[in-house]
Amino acid sequence: MNGEMIIFSLGLFHITSTVVTTWGLLLFFALSCWLATRHLSVNEPGLIQTALEGAIQAIETAIDEVLPSKATLLLPFIGTLWLFIAAANLTGLIPELHSPTGDLSTTAALAILVFLSVHWYGIRTSGLKRYLKHYLTPSPILLPFHLLGELSRTIALAMRLFGNMMSLEMAALLVLMVAGLLVPVPVLMLHIVEALVQAYIFGTLALIYIAGGMQSHETDVIQDAPSPNNKGDKT
Repeated sequence: MNGEMIIFSLGLFHITSTVVTTWGLLLFFALSCWLATRHLSVNEPGLIQTALEGAIQAIETAIDEVLPSKATLLLPFIGTLWLFIAAANLTGLIPELHSPTGDLSTTAALAILVFLSVHWYGIRTSGLKRYLKHYLTPSPILLPFHLLGELSRTIALAMRLFGNMMSLEMAALLVLMVAGLLVPVPVLMLHIVEALVQAYIFGTLALIYIAGGMQSHETDVIQDAPSPNNKGDKT
């Protein structure tokens, strides 16, 4: 596949076009953030600052709908996921470039980050002991099923994004081969909409998984709480 073409090698490590494109996206975001935040103003915000504030507020609102009062904590990770995946998906529109998310290695890396973040935020919220305890709830017999569920949803997260983006690029290529340049605008619009939708779905699923990890201790708190019927009972 062209998306896996080896550009150069560093010893045993082969640097593919996917890696180079990803580096380019990271550099683009770094430069964009530096340029956009050089002249911030409280009293007279410019158009770029206003747009950035609107985007951040929209992301915070989306996070608050799933995890109220946790937007400040989760904004850096979830916001970065949404922006990076959206940009990576749209990279396929540039001639001679392919979306990094059309490569399974990229989507697998993103899914692993989500997997690790679920446990990181869960432990940070409820503590290591209480967080691990929820894997044994309501019975230790369910531990293998909990672990299998964690593994299967991580694999599904990676495969879903990879499959959708790869099929989208193939479908666009086939349409252009059959119809030529007669229908470029509808194809491009389809690609843009689908790229943004897939980025939103991936980030939303990541947010839901993290919310589950952060709220997993609440069941234990409810179970460990004394029953109202037993308050004040003395024999």
